[in-house]
Amino acid sequence: MAGSSVATELRQGVRDVSPIIIGIVPFGLIAGAAGVEAGLSPAQTMGLSIFVFAGASQLAAIELFGQDAGIGLIAITALIINARMMMYSASLAPHVLDFRRRLKLLVTYVLTDQAYALSIARYEQAELGDGQKAWYYLGVALTLWVVWQVTTAIGILVGAAVPPALQLEFAVPLVFLAILGRSINTTSRQVAAVVGALVAVLWALLEVQYNLGLLLGGTAGVLAGTVWMLRGPGVQRR
Repeated sequence: MAGSSVATELRQGVRDVSPIIIGIVPFGLIAGAAGVEAGLSPAQTMGLSIFVFAGASQLAAIELFGQDAGIGLIAITALIINARMMMYSASLAPHVLDFRRRLKLLVTYVLTDQAYALSIARYEQAELGDGQKAWYYLGVALTLWVVWQVTTAIGILVGAAVPPALQLEFAVPLVFLAILGRSINTTSRQVAAVVGALVAVLWALLEVQYNLGLLLGGTAGVLAGTVWMLRGPGVQRR
């Protein structure tokens, strides 16, 4: 793979992200429609999409805005949700250290869960030069950016006309399932996924007062996967 061209990597990035776009489309429609429904103007909703470009935190911010929450609470909530981007950035740093400053800024702006997951997997599987890494990443990330902005705009214009029976919210978990399907490729990761899912689902079924299922599931999954990976003679098999 070392001889592949930057154009080849760009096309590969677009191909790899294409299946995920199926889930991004309704997610973007929700973001656009929810912003207007919460009382934001179309320009404000579109500006939020362009300048923030973070689906989960956008939806959380829109929901809080609709509940008349203070700007401080909205900002803190968005920062907490996006804190995972610091881990993504640290993981990607060795691959982008030699990029030009402007390119690093672009890479930072379009960083998403999907762009990180696909890119880091590609970097681990193939021996690529800096240019190839950059263009693969941009093939994934810029495709996502364009689709997100277009679907958000459509959501602003016609979102209110979408029948509630369509339940577009299903797109959110589907997007992350598409990412996980590519990354759960070792036994320790499979253990982490199963344990994390079981804890999160059990918490939801028990209808406990605080919505901590995702946090507890993630913590339990990481611990279980780590213990499995470090267990005695099996550590070499991961």
